[in-house]
Amino acid sequence: MSYARSARMTFLNMLGTLDHLVGKAQEAGMSDDVLAAKLTDDMFPLELQIRVAVNQALLALNQVAGKSAPLEETAYRSLQEVRNRIAATRLRIEAADPAEWADADAPVDLTLPNGVRFQMPSEEDIRDWIMPNFYFHVTMTYALLRNAGLAIGKMDFLPHMDRHKVAIM
Repeated sequence: MSYARSARMTFLNMLGTLDHLVGKAQEAGMSDDVLAAKLTDDMFPLELQIRVAVNQALLALNQVAGKSAPLEETAYRSLQEVRNRIAATRLRIEAADPAEWADADAPVDLTLPNGVRFQMPSEEDIRDWIMPNFYFHVTMTYALLRNAGLAIGKMDFLPHMDRHKVAIM
């Protein structure tokens, strides 16, 4: 399997996780105020954790899939807006044909807002930079919602695994 196919499926699965978690928060009656939740004063609030996760998927499209997807820069104001933005990003990922992504060894030159610069092959960009950041922010979303009182468990982090369940007799 190509790195592009694998990355694309991972983004779709885990964006589905984000949507599932936010949907459960809505179903539980959590207010939009939960978007300001933090675990500590020096960490991003829930809203920004979600937005950064979404931006990692968009960044992958921009860096290696030959797309021009604007990053999410405006803060989300409601849980419904979060779900709408996740859905829009999922559509972009679904439309990104892995056959059109850069070759695994094509160069990526990434400069962060703080001036740190990385140069690496496309596959390593996805594996070593994009995916760890993506998973980190999805995990923080889970932790923040759970800390805010949402009744969620491990399978809420992996709802895409339902398709692999088999009946035990």
